[in-house]
Amino acid sequence: MLFWRRRHCCHLCLKRNSKCFVVQTTVMGFVSLVLLVCVFLMFNNHSWVLSSMVSGGHPSAGTVNHYHSKNSLPMIWALWKMIKRTMPMAQTEPELEHLSDAFQDSQRNPIVYNYIINEPEKCKGINPFLVLLVAVSPGQSYARQAIRKTWGNETLLPGLQIVRLFLLGRDTHKNGDAEHSIKEESKHHHDIIQQSYIDNYYNLTLKTLMGMNWVATYCPHVSYVMKTDSDMFVNTEYLIKKLLMPDVPPKTNYFTGYLMRGYSPNRNKDSKWYMPPDLYPEDMYPIFCSGTGYVFSGDLAEKIFKTSLSIKRLHLEDVYVGICLANLHIDPVPPPNDSDFNHWRVSYSDCKYNQIITSHEFQPDELLKYWNQLQNNKHFCAKLAK
Repeated sequence: MLFWRRRHCCHLCLKRNSKCFVVQTTVMGFVSLVLLVCVFLMFNNHSWVLSSMVSGGHPSAGTVNHYHSKNSLPMIWALWKMIKRTMPMAQTEPELEHLSDAFQDSQRNPIVYNYIINEPEKCKGINPFLVLLVAVSPGQSYARQAIRKTWGNETLLPGLQIVRLFLLGRDTHKNGDAEHSIKEESKHHHDIIQQSYIDNYYNLTLKTLMGMNWVATYCPHVSYVMKTDSDMFVNTEYLIKKLLMPDVPPKTNYFTGYLMRGYSPNRNKDSKWYMPPDLYPEDMYPIFCSGTGYVFSGDLAEKIFKTSLSIKRLHLEDVYVGICLANLHIDPVPPPNDSDFNHWRVSYSDCKYNQIITSHEFQPDELLKYWNQLQNNKHFCAKLAK
């Protein structure tokens, strides 16, 4: 919880830093104003300079008053307005750099992007129990391969249909070899969905919405969907058997994960997770689930996507999905156990990982190592749990 709070939310210390930044910027602006006025006076009133030299720095009152009344004040006021216009630019530069360019893609309307790679037949003839939507960047081929061999294995649980999809955008570098490699990977595994938006952090919301739109379009009868990230450890077996329970009828309007309740926007402009007031003016976010891993019923894919078309998009994907849910009057529900979903790295032990759904910050080689270790020892841990 502290990790996410540092990323997304506004703290007292951050506010203090922000105030310090404003004070420092204001002082610098005032000093700049004084220097500009001095230079202006020196170079635009030679008689004042000469009289100052003759009288030891005390020009005649008439000359100085006459100059100030007719020329100085209007020009000083113009200079001050110029500095005021410049100062906010210096303060909001991170916002403009982070958001305006990134949102060129994400603010397109309608929110539909061309498929570079698609798998429209993925759910044809089947009604999957679970679709795994994995947000991944184009260059993360090792992560994709590790997930295929571990928690993303579509044949992990015999008798249950699992569909694995990696969500990709367009690589900003337009590397021809990399693009060719992704297409070859897609031909071999048939699990890549790539669209024409730019693949970067600020378009993660867009990536998630595109995944939901794919589910609503090509796999509308799926029972459940899980959206997660490429650096996650997911105990798929525990997720299905202990949380989703395939032996009971599928739920509707169901959304769960690591609940984030009572969080406020991060107003620190130096933060990667800064939320500008003009994008989100409210003081508090609605309840949402950490974007590292959340699960929802299949019917919500279409509902969330459709309501997103009328809601101003934000770059914080998990917050934005929470706003869409609030607009639908659907509250995320807590999982059965507080320890089920974790948006931080949980220290590994066989029996601990046998009783959780997610853990964060895994490299591909770590994922392979610990997954294999868990598979070898999970039956022993299950006996201990009884």
